[in-house]
Amino acid sequence: MKSRFWLTGLVLCAGAFFGLGLLRGVAGQNHTGLTLEGVFRHLDAAAKSFHSLSADVERTKVTVVVNDRSVETGNILVRGDKMLMEMKAPNPRTILRTGDNLYVYNPGLKRVEEYNLALHRSLVDQYLLLGFGTSGKELEKVYLATLLGEPTQDEKKTALIELTPKSTEARNQFSKIQIWFDESSWLPVQQQFFETGPGDYFIVRYSKVVRNPDLSDAPFKPHWPKGTQKIKPQG
Repeated sequence: MKSRFWLTGLVLCAGAFFGLGLLRGVAGQNHTGLTLEGVFRHLDAAAKSFHSLSADVERTKVTVVVNDRSVETGNILVRGDKMLMEMKAPNPRTILRTGDNLYVYNPGLKRVEEYNLALHRSLVDQYLLLGFGTSGKELEKVYLATLLGEPTQDEKKTALIELTPKSTEARNQFSKIQIWFDESSWLPVQQQFFETGPGDYFIVRYSKVVRNPDLSDAPFKPHWPKGTQKIKPQG
């Protein structure tokens, strides 16, 4: 139980951007003629040429029982399995993921939390960088999927997929996930994560998305101001 809450906190703190898998053939048709199999083929093709990404991020957390909505904004850089998120408002913090290491830096507290993802990587990878360069073949390993349609989102035609985790461990974190894929790039423009239990959820929206910008290694190297306290929470 303690491990579950530690992992849930880590994933939520990281913004839950987060490869996963889908089961081909579920809900294969909609009224436009797009099929789930067709979505997977597009994702397979897009994954072959995906290397990096930059975007602005808006994350809205909804706590159902008290009808509370909190919004935070920032930006994200992705390169391979490296990710850097700079959350600007209302509570500035930096989330850096490099391989099996994840860092959460809080400038107000002058503290950085260091997490080792090795024991939980297979689960964390189902949420971190969700949909960014993940092929359909990778996706189908761990999720059931339903194609819900092709709604317009932020003036973009999208393919809306609903995902249900196949593993019990993953379902203990989120009961389902919805992703709006921009059909011009096959990258997410929005994700909605439904937490297991209380019915709370959060929505992540991406704007000003740039596919394959030229990113160096420098932004993904952990470096913190002098005097920063380093702690390693235990699961």
